[in-house]
Amino acid sequence: MEYVAFGSTGLRVSRICLGCMSYGRPNERWQWALDEDKSRPFFKRALELGINFFDTADVYSAGMSEEVTGHALHDFAQRDEVVIATKVNGVMGPGPNDYGLSRKHILSSIDASLKRLGTDYVDLYQIHRWDYLTPIEETLEALNDVVRAGKARYIGASSMFAWQFSKALYTSGLNGWARFVSMQPHYNLIYREEEREMLPLCRDQGIAVIPWSPLARGMLASRRVKGGEETLRAQTDAFGKQMYARDEDFMISNRVAEMADARGVRPAQIALAWMLSKPWITSPIIGATKMNHLEEAVGAIDVKLSEDEIQQLESLYQPHPTLGFS
Repeated sequence: MEYVAFGSTGLRVSRICLGCMSYGRPNERWQWALDEDKSRPFFKRALELGINFFDTADVYSAGMSEEVTGHALHDFAQRDEVVIATKVNGVMGPGPNDYGLSRKHILSSIDASLKRLGTDYVDLYQIHRWDYLTPIEETLEALNDVVRAGKARYIGASSMFAWQFSKALYTSGLNGWARFVSMQPHYNLIYREEEREMLPLCRDQGIAVIPWSPLARGMLASRRVKGGEETLRAQTDAFGKQMYARDEDFMISNRVAEMADARGVRPAQIALAWMLSKPWITSPIIGATKMNHLEEAVGAIDVKLSEDEIQQLESLYQPHPTLGFS
């Protein structure tokens, strides 16, 4: 395993982050999620492979992902040896204050997340998208209080417009508040719009970049045919169907598979090797519901692509509308 600096901080994280959305409890939205007993071996194996970075969110399986993550890391690792990240913003109840980035919701949510995770602090507390109903000053001051109280070591953000992220960074600096140190953008070979503004901003500001969906909800993990046979995840993932349905998306997926065949590796390893070749990437967040998913992701660190191979993978790209900001 390789370890890198988390942006401009002194924190060091593994080059692969295990995303924990797949662990918790199967439900209508996450029919493919694994329950706790089936999830635990993935945490154990991740730690054996050298992964020290784990990302979850309060909204995943309505809090169960945090519980499963907390139980497993408590049993298999020392707290100071792992980096735990979670998120706030999603709907966690029926009330008008059970979602968003208000001071009320943030301060309630961090306590609830810590209880579910079974820890006194999280290493990274992230806002799960932008809240258009709450002034960013209110959100940032509340997050600053979370950090000052010792409940989070760092704060981070996820998919939003570059002007919004820039405004947040400026506002924190102006007030002397804790500053976002990371961005979790939607980024992969099929969706590269973040290269226009967000990624250059992050590189300029020393922000860690930890992309979600680096394998495009599994589309880059195997050869895909439009209208062909799908996994349970693909069949029930309405969000994914909205994002990856264009002809050129399937063309890119198939080019990845062709290159993988030629190199004697798995398609997921080609897609992740491409991402890891970018100097602005810290740690892609990968999901794993089969053990080979996890082991292939770690193996991708050793796959080095040539400039010609990178050009072949990128040449089919076509601009997309904004995807994944909500």
